[in-house]
Amino acid sequence: MATTAPGREEALKLLKEYTETDQLLKHAYAVEAVMRYFARKYGEDEEKWGVIGLVHDLDYEKYPDQHCSKTKEILEANGWPDEYVRAVISHGFGMCSDVEPQSRLEKTLYAIDELTGLVAASALVRPSKSVLDLNAKSVMKKWKSPAFAAGVDRSVIVKGSEMLGVDVPALVEDTIMGMREAAKEIGLKGQV
Repeated sequence: MATTAPGREEALKLLKEYTETDQLLKHAYAVEAVMRYFARKYGEDEEKWGVIGLVHDLDYEKYPDQHCSKTKEILEANGWPDEYVRAVISHGFGMCSDVEPQSRLEKTLYAIDELTGLVAASALVRPSKSVLDLNAKSVMKKWKSPAFAAGVDRSVIVKGSEMLGVDVPALVEDTIMGMREAAKEIGLKGQV
């Protein structure tokens, strides 16, 4: 049952109700920042894209075995619009959801979710520990080492970039740019 579109304040309150882990909160903020960056780049609704990015892993800490399906229940119970719920659920396509990303928003969320983890890990091994001086070339060097950030599913990033019709280095560059906007909030301002 669709209702009015939620804003950041409402989304943040809901996120903090279900998520306490600092690392998961930082991941949510990183995905939000990158989604907002892409929304501006594509001329889309920045608030909508950001809010969806912010709550995409809403259920992950408390219900990891029900990831995506529990978020669907929570968002629907809170009267979130169907379009928002679908977008959030689609980021787990092929892993914990059978909802295939269709819209540009959904494809972007799918593509950048895992990628923010790789970018963050790449920033943290730099002397500066910052995303502010990180470039796509450095991330792509780390990409080639399967042992580096081994939990990041690179095949999802590749599939997402193909869905969007962009190459992986370009997607990495845009993801870095989005994460820079929240560098302090996500703990990646470092010593630049």
